Amino acid sequence: MRYQGYDKHIQKIVGKAQSLQKVFRAIGKISISELSVLIRGESGTGKELIAEAIHQNSMRKDKPFVAINVAAIPHELLESELFGHEKGAFTGAQTQRIGRFEQAHGGTLFLDEIGDMHPELQTRLLRVLSSQEFYRVGGHNPIKSDVRIVAATNQSIENLIKESKFREDLFHRLNVFKLQLPPLRDRKEDIKVLAEHFLSASSKELNVSEKSLDKNVLSFFESYHWPGNIRQLENICRYLTVMCSSSIITVDDLPDDITSGSDKKESYNGKLGWESLLENEIRERVITEKDVLIKINEKLQKLLINESLRAANGVKQDAAKLLGWGRNTLARKAKEIN
Repeated sequence: MRYQGYDKHIQKIVGKAQSLQKVFRAIGKISISELSVLIRGESGTGKELIAEAIHQNSMRKDKPFVAINVAAIPHELLESELFGHEKGAFTGAQTQRIGRFEQAHGGTLFLDEIGDMHPELQTRLLRVLSSQEFYRVGGHNPIKSDVRIVAATNQSIENLIKESKFREDLFHRLNVFKLQLPPLRDRKEDIKVLAEHFLSASSKELNVSEKSLDKNVLSFFESYHWPGNIRQLENICRYLTVMCSSSIITVDDLPDDITSGSDKKESYNGKLGWESLLENEIRERVITEKDVLIKINEKLQKLLINESLRAANGVKQDAAKLLGWGRNTLARKAKEIN
């Protein structure tokens, strides 16, 4: 499901996992306030989308939403990016420049990767949050600040505080409302709908026919650990939209960087691991058949008996030992299922 009431951009927030629904409910409550928000989560979990969702549901929605990635800008340039500068403030400052605080006036300023901010700049940010005014670099006239701050990090701010890399008072100023975003590996029930959403969006964007996943790819996706989270899944879907020549995406189409190491293609290519096989069998039967437990149990026992006999070259006593049964038990169960 998509959370209702957001603009087209925010509708990228797709999912039904309980952990995500908890975030949606929190957005509704947080949005009516003007206090600061700190969003936590691994890289690629959608922190900027959540920040914009908060903005879009607030009284500031008709004003600018301005985002800046603190980690992407060198320390010596970040101050000017945030607060602007006057002409001649430093070498190369040939004109006056408006910073992100002024650009976001009346709206929301999203500070991504706040944990990477230099301590000196943390001090200035704290002063701005406390006084509601700032100075451009090289400026002498105070400028009123009317922005709501939403910050985000993929780091442990508490550990940074212990290492004297982050101001504790700034942390408390930002951490009035806190949101923890779940990693994709904890949202397995959302992977299918997210993948379908990204495949559909990619096909429209690239003007190619839409593709779908076969069940082995879906099983692979649901067991993969997704270190890059939603962003990684989106990028892979874009890759598959371009590179897959068939309308059905198979495990052979997946990029090598996600199928190496512990996640071998061979484990999913038409011959799934036994847990995935059993899970798929149950998923397909449980909503359409009666006495599913009895039928699955019979099928599993038959498979085990046949495979043990094959491994024991037909010697029933040896096959029984492989199963941990006596010979009479093997004979009785074989008779029951045949």
